[in-house]
Amino acid sequence: MKSLIFDAGPIISLATNNLLLVLEPLKKKFDGEFYITDAVRRELVDRPLETKRFKFEAIQVESLIEKGILEVIDNNFIRDNTPRLLNIANEIFKAYNNYIKIVHFAEISVIAAAISMNSEAIVIDEKTTRFLIENPRLIVEILKKTLHTPISINENNLKEFNNTAKNIKAIRSIELATIAYELGLLDSYVTKIADARKDLLEGVLWGLKLNGCAVSRDEIDQIVRIETK
Repeated sequence: MKSLIFDAGPIISLATNNLLLVLEPLKKKFDGEFYITDAVRRELVDRPLETKRFKFEAIQVESLIEKGILEVIDNNFIRDNTPRLLNIANEIFKAYNNYIKIVHFAEISVIAAAISMNSEAIVIDEKTTRFLIENPRLIVEILKKTLHTPISINENNLKEFNNTAKNIKAIRSIELATIAYELGLLDSYVTKIADARKDLLEGVLWGLKLNGCAVSRDEIDQIVRIETK
């Protein structure tokens, strides 16, 4: 069975932009399973339910879980390998003689789950984790600019992490929203104003960007040009 493993970020981005409704039809089109890990569920439901600000979003996500649109996955492989991969990832880059913590438990649990399920992709908006999988050398340049100091690399840990995660593909909420637009899942928002479809797509993509999806202005402009030409 095909599967996608979701990090918390894309679900939050979709929730805060009133786009959770696209997940069910996207899942049907995908013809596979949409999973979150137990650690991601805690970030999306358990902790927000203890707050007033994010309680409604947590309730919406819990509803998706109870309906089976999102399924919570937990197994021995995920429980055993998440702490191991977390330690490896957070002991790759060093500055001022200290390792730099670059990823969190829930994000790494998503990677472990994807390995466990041989998933088609993970859905993650956070660029550091995505770069760690796709092009870790970019992280060095980011850290240099941020910390204004040379960055050393534990090549053994980097190699071990890359060998473990080498087959994982990553997509973002921005790609999900674009597919939803292509499938007509956002057509109910099309108005009679001029350039309504372009404005709709642009508004959705910028909404996701401003709520945490790592996407550039140029990427958004390119997507809008391609989808509305």
